[in-house]
Amino acid sequence: METLFKKHKILISQVDMKIVRQMMKIVDWDKQLVAIRGSRGVGKTTLMRQYIRQKYGVNPGESLYCVMDGMYFTNHSLIELAERFHLNGGLHLFLDEVHKYPFWSREIKEIIDLWPDMKITFTGSSLIQILNADADLSRRVLSYDMSGLSFREFLHFYHSIELPPYNLKDILENADDICQEVNNICSPQPLFDEYLRVGYYPFYDGNETEYYSRLENVVNFIIEQEMTQFCGVETAYIRKLKAMLLYLSDNLPYEVNIAKLSVYLGLNKSTVLSYLSSMQRAELLLLLYSDNKSVTKMQKPDKIYIQNTNMLYAIGSRQNIGTLRECFVVNQLSHFHTVEYGKTQGDFLIDGKIVFEVGGKDKTFDQIAGLPDSYVLADNMEIPVGKKLPLWIIGMEY
Repeated sequence: METLFKKHKILISQVDMKIVRQMMKIVDWDKQLVAIRGSRGVGKTTLMRQYIRQKYGVNPGESLYCVMDGMYFTNHSLIELAERFHLNGGLHLFLDEVHKYPFWSREIKEIIDLWPDMKITFTGSSLIQILNADADLSRRVLSYDMSGLSFREFLHFYHSIELPPYNLKDILENADDICQEVNNICSPQPLFDEYLRVGYYPFYDGNETEYYSRLENVVNFIIEQEMTQFCGVETAYIRKLKAMLLYLSDNLPYEVNIAKLSVYLGLNKSTVLSYLSSMQRAELLLLLYSDNKSVTKMQKPDKIYIQNTNMLYAIGSRQNIGTLRECFVVNQLSHFHTVEYGKTQGDFLIDGKIVFEVGGKDKTFDQIAGLPDSYVLADNMEIPVGKKLPLWIIGMEY
């Protein structure tokens, strides 16, 4: 256990506290059991370490941070660790990448039953199942899903521009004031163009080539390791999944033809639909339906997007500006809202009532004329014109 204490001190002392994400204030860290889930690379580990340093300092004692695929756990159980930690006055266990420890949910349940005064906060893949795990923790755990950086957070992270988040209602009702505030500080359009290329993941260091290489490694890890572990994907089909992702990235926005995709991949239709669903859970794809309420398990989506624009740049051989715009809107809004494919009226229907049409600065209202609560989100704009809003303003919500 002394080894874990030493590692804790090293790792917590090394974390950078200059910029802390908004999610730090959202998570209720005082709950007995907290889960932070998200795709690889979005910053879960950093957030956890920052909280520990902020709340408890760098020295272990009341808190202990453990990476669950560490050597310690090859011959020690999590319950054994918790018992020793509790006997030494420990109050809060932080377990990073909990999905890499076998039977994690079963042992966590036993720990909180045995020592109800102990708190556990853990991070895990976006694919981990809390409801259907070995031990059902769904009634006890407070779960949060962590995404990559919003445009607002990108401005803070990479350009030291600090702005408050605005909910969608504020954005639509006060777009003029918000845009004026942003324009008083910076010229948002060139920064937005940069965000679309390299702004979603918090590990860009100024070298785009290295960034895309690292992002491609993230995609490979998700497919090769996490989808085989959590989605039942056989290793023989890993190449098929990669081929599907590459095909979709070069044919977006994809008006879905499952039969054509099945022939291309050499898979039956039900397998293709199952893999598409798993790739959405793994945060590799965004699947849109024209009516979310009536979606069935094996229903084909109406439209498919790569999960974020940075990933599209990293794996696609060509980038269509229209696709990038739509991908950005779906990615940013799907964290807090229901996003449906507009099909005949507008590009997207948000929360069943707000209609968005997405395009360039010359985009008109022709396709959504007369529709209540309808707006145009236009690229290459910095100031709204009536209900025609700059596209980048949608990235100010979190």
